[in-house]
Amino acid sequence: MEAKRIQTLPHRMKAGEEARKICESGISAQVVAAVDINTTANKIYRHNFPDTPLWNKTIEGIPLDDFNQLSFDMIMMSPPCQPFTRLGLQGDVADPRCKSFLFILELLPRLCKLPTYIMLENVKGFESSSARDYLIKVLSGCGYTYQECMISPTNVGVPNSRLRYFLIAKMSAENSSIQTSDKGCSFSHVTDSEFPERSSVLRYKCQNIDQPSEDNPNVHVLYKRETQMDSQRKTNQNKDLSVQQIQDYLEPQMNINMELYLLKPKTLLRYGSILDIVQPHSRRSVCFTKGYGRYVEGTGSVLQCCMENEISSVFTNLDQLTEEEKLQKMFKLNLRYFTPREVANLMGFPQSFSFPEDISIIQQYRVLGNSLNVLVVARLLQLMSSEHFGHSEGEKQFSVLGNEYQCS
Repeated sequence: MEAKRIQTLPHRMKAGEEARKICESGISAQVVAAVDINTTANKIYRHNFPDTPLWNKTIEGIPLDDFNQLSFDMIMMSPPCQPFTRLGLQGDVADPRCKSFLFILELLPRLCKLPTYIMLENVKGFESSSARDYLIKVLSGCGYTYQECMISPTNVGVPNSRLRYFLIAKMSAENSSIQTSDKGCSFSHVTDSEFPERSSVLRYKCQNIDQPSEDNPNVHVLYKRETQMDSQRKTNQNKDLSVQQIQDYLEPQMNINMELYLLKPKTLLRYGSILDIVQPHSRRSVCFTKGYGRYVEGTGSVLQCCMENEISSVFTNLDQLTEEEKLQKMFKLNLRYFTPREVANLMGFPQSFSFPEDISIIQQYRVLGNSLNVLVVARLLQLMSSEHFGHSEGEKQFSVLGNEYQCS
Protein backbone atom coordinates (compact mmCIF):
# COMPACT_ATOMS: atom_id res chain seq x y z
CA MET A 1 0.00 0.00 0.00
CA GLU A 2 1.31 3.43 -0.91
CA ALA A 3 2.08 5.50 2.15
CA LYS A 4 -0.05 8.57 2.68
CA ARG A 5 0.66 11.50 4.97
CA ILE A 6 -1.84 11.75 7.80
CA GLN A 7 -2.12 14.76 10.06
CA THR A 8 -2.75 13.57 13.61
CA LEU A 9 -4.03 15.16 16.81
CA PRO A 10 -3.14 13.12 19.90
CA HIS A 11 -5.01 14.01 23.11
CA ARG A 12 -3.16 13.02 26.32
CA MET A 13 0.15 11.76 24.95
CA LYS A 14 1.27 9.68 27.94
CA ALA A 15 5.07 9.98 27.76
CA GLY A 16 5.08 10.62 24.03
CA GLU A 17 3.95 7.21 22.88
CA GLU A 18 1.33 8.59 20.46
CA ALA A 19 4.01 9.66 18.00
CA ARG A 20 5.94 6.45 18.69
CA LYS A 21 2.89 4.37 17.76
CA ILE A 22 2.64 6.11 14.41
CA CYS A 23 6.35 5.54 13.75
CA GLU A 24 6.11 1.85 14.67
CA SER A 25 3.06 1.38 12.41
CA GLY A 26 5.02 2.48 9.35
CA ILE A 27 2.38 5.08 8.46
CA SER A 28 3.64 8.38 7.06
CA ALA A 29 2.12 10.96 9.40
CA GLN A 30 2.65 14.37 10.90
CA VAL A 31 1.51 15.16 14.44
CA VAL A 32 -0.06 18.61 14.06
CA ALA A 33 -0.51 19.11 17.80
CA ALA A 34 -0.16 17.17 21.04
CA VAL A 35 -2.37 18.17 23.97
CA ASP A 36 -1.79 17.42 27.66
CA ILE A 37 -1.62 19.27 30.97
CA ASN A 38 0.73 16.87 32.76
CA THR A 39 3.97 18.83 33.09
CA THR A 40 6.15 15.73 33.46
CA ALA A 41 4.64 14.02 30.41
CA ASN A 42 5.01 17.26 28.46
CA LYS A 43 8.67 17.57 29.39
CA ILE A 44 9.33 13.98 28.25
CA TYR A 45 7.38 14.55 25.04
CA ARG A 46 9.28 17.72 24.22
CA HIS A 47 12.57 15.94 24.95
CA ASN A 48 11.77 13.23 22.39
CA PHE A 49 9.85 15.34 19.87
CA PRO A 50 11.22 18.90 20.07
CA ASP A 51 9.70 19.93 16.74
CA THR A 52 6.12 18.84 17.43
CA PRO A 53 3.62 21.55 18.55
CA LEU A 54 2.82 20.84 22.19
CA TRP A 55 -0.23 22.49 23.79
CA ASN A 56 -0.08 22.58 27.58
CA LYS A 57 -3.79 23.13 28.11
CA THR A 58 -7.03 21.26 28.67
CA ILE A 59 -8.69 20.05 25.50
CA GLU A 60 -11.93 21.80 26.43
CA GLY A 61 -10.07 25.11 26.56
CA ILE A 62 -9.33 25.02 22.83
CA PRO A 63 -11.76 27.01 20.63
CA LEU A 64 -13.55 25.35 17.73
CA ASP A 65 -11.75 27.64 15.25
CA ASP A 66 -8.37 26.33 16.44
CA PHE A 67 -9.47 22.76 15.81
CA ASN A 68 -10.72 23.67 12.34
CA GLN A 69 -7.43 25.38 11.49
CA LEU A 70 -5.52 22.20 12.33
CA SER A 71 -7.57 20.28 9.76
CA PHE A 72 -6.37 16.95 11.18
CA ASP A 73 -7.07 13.55 9.60
CA MET A 74 -6.84 11.47 12.76
CA ILE A 75 -7.53 12.00 16.45
CA MET A 76 -6.05 9.62 19.02
CA MET A 77 -7.60 9.72 22.48
CA SER A 78 -6.79 8.20 25.82
CA PRO A 79 -9.29 9.83 28.19
CA PRO A 80 -8.83 9.64 31.98
CA CYS A 81 -9.54 6.09 33.10
CA GLN A 82 -10.54 6.81 36.71
CA PRO A 83 -14.29 7.08 35.93
CA PHE A 84 -14.26 3.48 34.64
CA THR A 85 -11.74 1.50 36.72
CA ARG A 86 -13.06 -1.42 38.74
CA LEU A 87 -11.32 -0.15 41.89
CA GLY A 88 -12.64 3.39 41.51
CA LEU A 89 -16.06 4.94 42.16
CA GLN A 90 -17.08 4.22 38.54
CA GLY A 91 -18.66 7.65 38.20
CA ASP A 92 -18.78 7.27 34.43
CA VAL A 93 -20.06 10.42 32.65
CA ALA A 94 -20.89 12.04 36.01
CA ASP A 95 -17.20 12.05 36.99
CA PRO A 96 -15.64 15.50 36.39
CA ARG A 97 -12.60 13.79 34.88
CA CYS A 98 -14.82 12.67 32.00
CA LYS A 99 -15.37 16.30 31.00
CA SER A 100 -12.64 16.43 28.34
CA PHE A 101 -13.89 13.27 26.66
CA LEU A 102 -17.47 14.52 26.54
CA PHE A 103 -16.20 17.81 25.13
CA ILE A 104 -14.58 15.97 22.21
CA LEU A 105 -17.80 14.10 21.50
CA GLU A 106 -19.81 17.32 21.51
CA LEU A 107 -17.18 18.99 19.32
CA LEU A 108 -16.78 16.28 16.70
CA PRO A 109 -20.01 16.87 14.74
CA ARG A 110 -19.30 20.62 14.66
CA LEU A 111 -15.94 20.38 12.89
CA CYS A 112 -15.77 21.78 9.37
CA LYS A 113 -13.97 18.61 8.30
CA LEU A 114 -14.47 15.37 10.17
CA PRO A 115 -11.26 13.42 10.78
CA THR A 116 -11.02 10.28 8.66
CA TYR A 117 -9.72 8.15 11.55
CA ILE A 118 -10.40 8.00 15.29
CA MET A 119 -8.69 5.80 17.86
CA LEU A 120 -9.56 5.56 21.54
CA GLU A 121 -8.01 3.56 24.38
CA ASN A 122 -9.23 3.03 27.92
CA VAL A 123 -9.33 0.49 30.74
CA LYS A 124 -11.45 -2.63 30.98
CA GLY A 125 -14.76 -1.36 32.25
CA PHE A 126 -15.15 1.38 29.65
CA GLU A 127 -16.87 -1.10 27.32
CA SER A 128 -19.91 -1.27 29.65
CA SER A 129 -20.10 2.46 30.41
CA SER A 130 -22.54 5.16 29.38
CA ALA A 131 -19.54 7.06 28.02
CA ARG A 132 -18.93 4.24 25.55
CA ASP A 133 -22.60 4.29 24.51
CA TYR A 134 -22.44 8.03 23.90
CA LEU A 135 -19.27 7.58 21.86
CA ILE A 136 -20.94 4.95 19.65
CA LYS A 137 -23.99 7.15 19.14
CA VAL A 138 -21.84 10.09 18.04
CA LEU A 139 -19.70 7.97 15.70
CA SER A 140 -22.74 6.34 14.13
CA GLY A 141 -24.43 9.70 13.70
CA CYS A 142 -21.36 11.09 11.96
CA GLY A 143 -21.08 8.15 9.55
CA TYR A 144 -18.13 6.22 10.95
CA THR A 145 -17.43 2.51 10.64
CA TYR A 146 -15.94 1.29 13.90
CA GLN A 147 -14.56 -1.80 15.60
CA GLU A 148 -13.99 -2.48 19.31
CA CYS A 149 -11.44 -4.77 20.92
CA MET A 150 -10.10 -5.89 24.26
CA ILE A 151 -6.37 -6.52 23.74
CA SER A 152 -3.36 -7.34 25.91
CA PRO A 153 0.29 -7.13 24.77
CA THR A 154 0.52 -10.90 25.16
CA ASN A 155 -1.67 -11.08 22.04
CA VAL A 156 1.22 -9.63 20.02
CA GLY A 157 3.92 -11.74 21.69
CA VAL A 158 4.97 -9.38 24.49
CA PRO A 159 5.31 -11.03 27.94
CA ASN A 160 3.24 -8.45 29.79
CA SER A 161 -0.44 -8.38 30.70
CA ARG A 162 -2.17 -5.06 30.08
CA LEU A 163 -5.75 -5.67 29.02
CA ARG A 164 -7.25 -2.52 27.48
CA TYR A 165 -10.31 -1.46 25.53
CA PHE A 166 -9.61 -0.07 22.05
CA LEU A 167 -11.92 1.46 19.48
CA ILE A 168 -10.81 2.24 15.95
CA ALA A 169 -13.10 4.15 13.62
CA LYS A 170 -12.92 5.26 10.00
CA MET A 171 -15.18 7.57 8.04
CA SER A 172 -17.31 5.45 5.74
CA ALA A 173 -16.39 5.88 2.08
CA GLU A 174 -19.88 7.06 1.13
CA ASN A 175 -19.76 9.75 3.84
CA SER A 176 -16.17 10.92 3.29
CA SER A 177 -17.22 13.93 1.15
CA ILE A 178 -19.89 15.13 3.55
CA GLN A 179 -18.98 18.32 5.42
CA THR A 180 -20.60 19.05 8.76
CA SER A 181 -22.43 22.30 9.46
CA ASP A 182 -21.20 24.99 11.81
CA LYS A 183 -24.16 24.34 14.08
CA GLY A 184 -23.34 20.65 14.36
CA CYS A 185 -25.57 18.02 15.88
CA SER A 186 -27.06 17.88 19.32
CA PHE A 187 -26.77 14.55 21.14
CA SER A 188 -28.21 13.81 24.56
CA HIS A 189 -26.47 11.34 26.81
CA VAL A 190 -27.78 7.88 25.98
CA THR A 191 -29.70 5.73 28.40
CA ASP A 192 -29.48 2.02 29.08
CA SER A 193 -32.73 1.44 27.17
CA GLU A 194 -31.09 2.66 23.95
CA PHE A 195 -28.42 -0.05 24.25
CA PRO A 196 -30.20 -3.09 25.73
CA GLU A 197 -27.35 -5.43 24.73
CA ARG A 198 -24.53 -3.21 25.91
CA SER A 199 -23.13 -5.85 28.24
CA SER A 200 -22.58 -8.22 25.32
CA VAL A 201 -21.10 -5.66 22.92
CA LEU A 202 -17.64 -7.13 23.35
CA ARG A 203 -17.79 -10.88 23.03
CA TYR A 204 -14.18 -11.52 23.91
CA LYS A 205 -12.63 -14.48 25.70
CA CYS A 206 -10.67 -12.60 28.29
CA GLN A 207 -7.88 -14.56 29.89
CA ASN A 208 -7.47 -13.15 33.39
CA ILE A 209 -3.77 -13.69 33.25
CA ASP A 210 -2.90 -11.13 35.89
CA GLN A 211 -5.72 -11.97 38.28
CA PRO A 212 -4.99 -14.33 41.20
CA SER A 213 -7.57 -16.73 42.51
CA GLU A 214 -10.19 -15.20 44.75
CA ASP A 215 -9.67 -15.73 48.45
CA ASN A 216 -11.30 -18.95 49.52
CA PRO A 217 -10.65 -20.56 52.90
CA ASN A 218 -11.25 -23.99 51.40
CA VAL A 219 -8.57 -23.63 48.72
CA HIS A 220 -5.19 -25.09 49.60
CA VAL A 221 -2.37 -22.55 49.43
CA LEU A 222 0.92 -23.99 48.21
CA TYR A 223 3.14 -21.06 49.22
CA LYS A 224 3.21 -17.28 48.88
CA ARG A 225 -0.63 -17.23 48.95
CA GLU A 226 -0.46 -19.17 45.68
CA THR A 227 -2.95 -21.94 44.95
CA GLN A 228 -2.58 -24.89 42.62
CA MET A 229 -4.73 -23.01 40.11
CA ASP A 230 -2.45 -19.95 40.27
CA SER A 231 0.63 -22.12 39.81
CA GLN A 232 -0.87 -23.96 36.84
CA ARG A 233 -1.98 -20.71 35.20
CA LYS A 234 1.55 -19.30 35.37
CA THR A 235 3.03 -22.56 34.13
CA ASN A 236 0.71 -22.48 31.11
CA GLN A 237 1.67 -18.90 30.34
CA ASN A 238 5.34 -19.73 30.48
CA LYS A 239 4.79 -22.57 28.00
CA ASP A 240 3.23 -20.27 25.38
CA LEU A 241 5.95 -20.10 22.73
CA SER A 242 4.09 -17.38 20.82
CA VAL A 243 5.16 -14.99 23.59
CA GLN A 244 8.76 -13.88 23.97
CA GLN A 245 10.80 -14.34 27.13
CA ILE A 246 11.39 -11.62 29.69
CA GLN A 247 15.15 -11.79 29.08
CA ASP A 248 14.59 -10.32 25.59
CA TYR A 249 13.54 -7.05 27.25
CA LEU A 250 16.17 -6.73 29.99
CA GLU A 251 19.07 -4.33 30.14
CA PRO A 252 22.59 -5.79 30.45
CA GLN A 253 23.15 -6.30 34.16
CA MET A 254 26.44 -4.40 33.98
CA ASN A 255 24.41 -1.29 33.05
CA ILE A 256 22.18 -1.46 36.12
CA ASN A 257 22.91 0.11 39.48
CA MET A 258 21.48 -2.76 41.51
CA GLU A 259 21.34 -0.74 44.73
CA LEU A 260 18.60 1.41 43.19
CA TYR A 261 16.38 -1.53 42.25
CA LEU A 262 16.90 -4.33 44.79
CA LEU A 263 13.91 -4.80 47.09
CA LYS A 264 14.58 -3.45 50.58
CA PRO A 265 14.40 -5.78 53.63
CA LYS A 266 11.33 -3.93 54.95
CA THR A 267 9.54 -4.48 51.63
CA LEU A 268 10.44 -8.18 51.56
CA LEU A 269 9.19 -8.77 55.09
CA ARG A 270 5.92 -6.94 54.58
CA TYR A 271 5.05 -7.89 51.02
CA GLY A 272 7.11 -10.99 50.22
CA SER A 273 4.07 -13.28 50.23
CA ILE A 274 2.19 -11.23 47.58
CA LEU A 275 5.04 -10.42 45.18
CA ASP A 276 4.55 -11.48 41.57
CA ILE A 277 8.00 -12.90 40.83
CA VAL A 278 9.16 -13.62 37.29
CA GLN A 279 12.43 -14.99 35.94
CA PRO A 280 14.41 -14.10 32.80
CA HIS A 281 13.04 -17.14 30.99
CA SER A 282 9.42 -16.38 31.97
CA ARG A 283 6.90 -15.48 29.30
CA ARG A 284 4.64 -13.47 31.56
CA SER A 285 4.53 -10.42 33.83
CA VAL A 286 1.65 -8.49 35.34
CA CYS A 287 0.56 -4.97 34.44
CA PHE A 288 2.92 -2.18 35.50
CA THR A 289 0.98 0.68 37.08
CA LYS A 290 1.91 4.26 37.95
CA GLY A 291 2.54 3.13 41.54
CA TYR A 292 5.40 0.79 40.59
CA GLY A 293 8.51 1.43 42.66
CA ARG A 294 6.51 3.23 45.35
CA TYR A 295 3.93 0.59 46.18
CA VAL A 296 4.15 -3.19 45.88
CA GLU A 297 0.73 -4.82 45.87
CA GLY A 298 -0.77 -5.01 42.38
CA THR A 299 1.67 -2.58 40.75
CA GLY A 300 3.82 -4.92 38.64
CA SER A 301 6.14 -7.91 38.68
CA VAL A 302 9.62 -8.11 40.21
CA LEU A 303 12.56 -10.00 38.73
CA GLN A 304 14.43 -12.93 40.27
CA CYS A 305 18.09 -12.35 39.41
CA CYS A 306 19.67 -15.35 41.18
CA MET A 307 18.49 -18.64 39.73
CA GLU A 308 20.26 -20.98 42.15
CA ASN A 309 17.15 -21.31 44.34
CA GLU A 310 13.56 -22.22 43.46
CA ILE A 311 10.85 -19.77 44.51
CA SER A 312 8.89 -22.62 46.07
CA SER A 313 11.82 -23.69 48.26
CA VAL A 314 12.23 -20.13 49.56
CA PHE A 315 8.59 -19.39 50.37
CA THR A 316 7.31 -22.78 51.57
CA ASN A 317 6.71 -22.55 55.37
CA LEU A 318 8.32 -19.12 55.38
CA ASP A 319 5.76 -17.82 57.89
CA GLN A 320 7.15 -20.20 60.50
CA LEU A 321 10.57 -18.51 60.54
CA THR A 322 11.91 -15.50 62.39
CA GLU A 323 12.26 -12.22 60.49
CA GLU A 324 16.01 -12.69 60.18
CA GLU A 325 15.57 -16.22 58.83
CA LYS A 326 12.92 -15.00 56.37
CA LEU A 327 15.27 -12.34 55.02
CA GLN A 328 18.14 -14.79 54.66
CA LYS A 329 15.95 -17.04 52.50
CA MET A 330 14.42 -14.25 50.39
CA PHE A 331 17.80 -12.60 49.81
CA LYS A 332 18.84 -15.78 47.98
CA LEU A 333 16.50 -14.83 45.11
CA ASN A 334 18.11 -11.42 44.61
CA LEU A 335 14.79 -9.78 43.80
CA ARG A 336 14.73 -6.40 42.05
CA TYR A 337 12.34 -4.04 40.32
CA PHE A 338 12.40 -3.78 36.55
CA THR A 339 14.22 -0.62 35.51
CA PRO A 340 12.23 2.13 33.74
CA ARG A 341 14.06 1.25 30.52
CA GLU A 342 12.97 -2.38 30.86
CA VAL A 343 9.36 -1.36 31.51
CA ALA A 344 9.56 0.88 28.43
CA ASN A 345 10.88 -2.10 26.45
CA LEU A 346 7.90 -4.20 27.53
CA MET A 347 5.61 -1.31 26.58
CA GLY A 348 7.03 -1.34 23.06
CA PHE A 349 9.01 1.91 23.21
CA PRO A 350 11.99 1.90 20.81
CA GLN A 351 15.57 2.30 22.01
CA SER A 352 15.59 5.85 20.67
CA PHE A 353 13.08 6.85 23.37
CA SER A 354 14.70 8.42 26.44
CA PHE A 355 13.92 10.44 29.55
CA PRO A 356 15.34 13.88 30.38
CA GLU A 357 18.05 13.63 33.04
CA ASP A 358 16.00 15.55 35.62
CA ILE A 359 13.09 13.09 35.55
CA SER A 360 13.38 10.87 38.64
CA ILE A 361 13.01 7.09 38.56
CA ILE A 362 9.65 7.36 40.37
CA GLN A 363 8.42 9.89 37.82
CA GLN A 364 9.54 7.61 35.01
CA TYR A 365 7.59 4.70 36.51
CA ARG A 366 4.57 6.96 36.94
CA VAL A 367 4.33 8.11 33.32
CA LEU A 368 5.07 4.59 32.01
CA GLY A 369 2.31 3.21 34.24
CA ASN A 370 -0.07 5.73 32.67
CA SER A 371 1.03 4.71 29.19
CA LEU A 372 -0.01 1.91 26.85
CA ASN A 373 1.68 -0.59 24.62
CA VAL A 374 3.09 0.95 21.45
CA LEU A 375 3.17 -2.32 19.49
CA VAL A 376 -0.51 -3.06 20.11
CA VAL A 377 -1.55 0.39 18.91
CA ALA A 378 0.79 0.25 15.91
CA ARG A 379 -0.90 -2.96 14.76
CA LEU A 380 -4.34 -1.37 15.16
CA LEU A 381 -3.21 1.73 13.27
CA GLN A 382 -2.09 -0.45 10.38
CA LEU A 383 -5.48 -2.11 10.29
CA MET A 384 -7.44 1.12 10.64
CA SER A 385 -5.53 2.87 7.85
CA SER A 386 -5.67 -0.07 5.42
CA GLU A 387 -7.78 0.42 2.33
CA HIS A 388 -9.86 -2.63 3.25
CA PHE A 389 -11.03 -1.44 6.69
CA GLY A 390 -14.76 -0.85 6.61
CA HIS A 391 -15.26 -3.15 3.60
CA SER A 392 -15.93 -6.88 3.34
CA GLU A 393 -12.25 -7.64 2.74
CA GLY A 394 -11.36 -5.63 5.83
CA GLU A 395 -13.92 -7.56 7.85
CA LYS A 396 -12.16 -10.78 6.83
CA GLN A 397 -8.81 -9.39 7.97
CA PHE A 398 -10.33 -8.20 11.21
CA SER A 399 -11.96 -11.57 11.72
CA VAL A 400 -8.51 -13.17 11.57
CA LEU A 401 -7.18 -10.55 13.96
CA GLY A 402 -10.24 -11.04 16.09
CA ASN A 403 -9.22 -14.58 16.90
CA GLU A 404 -5.79 -13.32 17.84
CA TYR A 405 -6.87 -10.09 19.54
CA GLN A 406 -10.26 -11.08 20.98
CA CYS A 407 -12.16 -8.43 19.06
CA SER A 408 -15.90 -8.07 18.71
